[in-house]
Amino acid sequence: MDLNLTGRRALVTGSSSGLGEAIARLLAAEGAEVVVHGRDETRTRKVADEIGAVAVAIGDLATDEGADSVAAAAGEVDILVNNAGSYEHVGWAEATPEAWARTYEVNVVSGVRMIQRLVPGMRGRGWGRVIQIGGGLASQPIATLPHYNASLAARHNLAVSLARELAGTGVTSNVVAPGAVLVDAVQELVTAIAPERGWGESWEEIERNASHDFVPNDIGRFGRPVEIAGAVAYLASPYADYISGATIRVDGGTIRSVY
Repeated sequence: MDLNLTGRRALVTGSSSGLGEAIARLLAAEGAEVVVHGRDETRTRKVADEIGAVAVAIGDLATDEGADSVAAAAGEVDILVNNAGSYEHVGWAEATPEAWARTYEVNVVSGVRMIQRLVPGMRGRGWGRVIQIGGGLASQPIATLPHYNASLAARHNLAVSLARELAGTGVTSNVVAPGAVLVDAVQELVTAIAPERGWGESWEEIERNASHDFVPNDIGRFGRPVEIAGAVAYLASPYADYISGATIRVDGGTIRSVY
């Protein structure tokens, strides 16, 4: 299926590895002119070369200076995918106020910086897409990772507010909310804790048992990065012209809600 993305310029933040890399790869395969972003120049350029990206943007989006550099390198962007983010794997006792502030800066304000720098151009051209990578923990938080849960909720909230702001402009704002996605860091974590949880020895056993105990869902496995990338590519396409302020959950049924 041709998603009619040829000629559209897309910036995927945090696309030098993991989920962001998968999104950048699929958008490039669909004909978009992709800008690959990262903080590690060697790794970022490697991905850019592999997918035939039109540009590389290096910078720390948690700073105004970094955001300025990335926006300048990206140029006139039609599709902004705010994927970059991180968190420390800690609970309430260890999540200090400083950790909360740092997580909010990296996961929320960094995206705001790129929206404020790139969306005015989209409005002026009368077409654009802003896609936040959110998550099910935004609506159904767990006891651990409280700072991360809250930052995801903020991502969802700002996306809807932005959609209202952009009403009638030809620019849409939406969220893709993955469940547990099988990127390298997740596989390493799950494999490390598998022995104490009794999840088995082979990866097939570990994934099946972990997806039942750790992140229960109806499919019985972790999501693959390309499956989340597919939802992003759809929202970036003209086929999603009538979708704004929405959340598309790609989580195997982990979050169970009628609405």
